[in-house]
Amino acid sequence: MINYILKRLMYILLALFVIVTATFFLMRLAPGSPFASERNFPPQIEEKLNETYGLNNPWYIQYKDYLIDTASFNFGESMKYKARSTNDMINESFPVSLTLGIEAMLLAVGFGVLIGVVSALYHNKWPDYLATSFAVLGISVPSFILAGLMQYFLAYKLGWFPVSGWKGFVYSILPALAIAFSHMGFIAKLTRSSMLEQNSSDYVKMARAKGIGKWTVVFRHTLRNALLPVITYLGPLTAGVVTGSFIVENIFAIPGLGKHFVQSITNRDYTVIMGTTVFYSIILLFAVLIVDILYSFIDPRIKLKGAKK
Repeated sequence: MINYILKRLMYILLALFVIVTATFFLMRLAPGSPFASERNFPPQIEEKLNETYGLNNPWYIQYKDYLIDTASFNFGESMKYKARSTNDMINESFPVSLTLGIEAMLLAVGFGVLIGVVSALYHNKWPDYLATSFAVLGISVPSFILAGLMQYFLAYKLGWFPVSGWKGFVYSILPALAIAFSHMGFIAKLTRSSMLEQNSSDYVKMARAKGIGKWTVVFRHTLRNALLPVITYLGPLTAGVVTGSFIVENIFAIPGLGKHFVQSITNRDYTVIMGTTVFYSIILLFAVLIVDILYSFIDPRIKLKGAKK
């Protein structure tokens, strides 16, 4: 296990190096300058700003400085917000995004597994048809469209929820549902298919022949093996929750990191764009590693390549 984790950490460092390098050169290849249209600055002031942020240095000097700063988790000062660093913006806004993301993941996994189990137990009956229709609808509707519809009908028209803001738990319900809905449908489809496969296995037939109840068979036998595809999906789910929250946070005016990321793209704020990209990459790479490690605990038959036997 230790050998496997160390090997994966080396791959993570290599992947981060590639991401950091690609992010740097993509930003430098983009046309224009972050100060080109800022308040119609005269060329002298724009030149001074470029010098202050090192944009006048040769690309290899900028690349070296960027690698050193990133290795020390110093993502630099924002080019658009005065006296604000990217690290400060991450520290202030990421807890909000993390809270929203965890809530969305719990909703997606909890209700997705429940719907999938019910659908498999009542295969080719009306609960199965209803659950399948719900899952297909969830997969088909993008989160930002669902967010707008929920905000208009449930918040504005009916007044059941706040329209926007972040002042308590009730403010997180609609955005969390909007993010979780599509992932919930996909998890329901995964769970249903895996449960149907497990229900036809010999050990489940033996358990039923012994007179064990339906729900006992589900929780003691089939569900644990049926959850393996869901565990695999937790890595992409993390990515989906993180990237999907960018637009949803803007729709509901949530002061999360997604808001700063979208604004930084509009403002061409290089340091914020690159800093948030690297920060999210670290989270996603470690999320995939954790999912792989969980595999060995959920199913003892799985051996991690590189782990001690």
